[in-house]
Amino acid sequence: MNIKRIVSLLLLGMTASGIFSFAHADAIKPTGRDYYEPRGEIVWEVPTDKKVVALTFDDGPDPKQTPAILHLLEQYHAKATFFVVGNRVERFPDILKLTAKQGHEIGNHTYNHTYFNKNNSARLDQEILSTEDAIFKVTGIHTMLFRPPGGFYNNRIVQKSHSKGYQVVLWSWHQDTRDWARPGVQRIVNKVLNNLRNGDIILMHDHVEGPTQTVAALKAILPEIEKRGYTCITVSELIKLKKHAEPVKK
Repeated sequence: MNIKRIVSLLLLGMTASGIFSFAHADAIKPTGRDYYEPRGEIVWEVPTDKKVVALTFDDGPDPKQTPAILHLLEQYHAKATFFVVGNRVERFPDILKLTAKQGHEIGNHTYNHTYFNKNNSARLDQEILSTEDAIFKVTGIHTMLFRPPGGFYNNRIVQKSHSKGYQVVLWSWHQDTRDWARPGVQRIVNKVLNNLRNGDIILMHDHVEGPTQTVAALKAILPEIEKRGYTCITVSELIKLKKHAEPVKK
């Protein structure tokens, strides 16, 4: 049997000796951005001719950092999306309530900030649903956005998320500020402003362990974004601008 024939049988989920394992078939399935993005299964950014960007903040709510960020967003008439951790929602419900009251979007970032880069995705259901329950109890909102911690994704995470009605959202590769690592306020500012493009999804954090540089960076970023004629909108508003996207296949 020639190589082409063997490959064809493998792709069909079979071998010459019988049925081929679907687990193996899934393993050879494409899993990169070029596979998921055109299908609309994961969103990294949204190409658009409109001068809009989406600021996103992960890992909160935080009793000090989140209110400071909310104050700046209100000052510059900016809306943002906060991907929250369920156990922190339960610890600081009033902060989340304030975030929603001010018109910002809430997304799901798991209950324990669990990384699913290994074979532990069996916990995914519990992590998502526990966070969903915590968000709803505080805000009465059923969020439709999910961001896996660390940006880790695979077929199972994508399929499970979509089966629960969630859109998986990551961020523009050129807009990972790494503010959690405290690289310096000016480096965070430069990362955002030097790479600013229509439809960007910008990754920042409203909770980091120890001192934060995010608030100081935002004091420079927000007025300059406004000066350049950009509007900060929520991720869901940005996704609505996406043209010619294929529907998510569940």
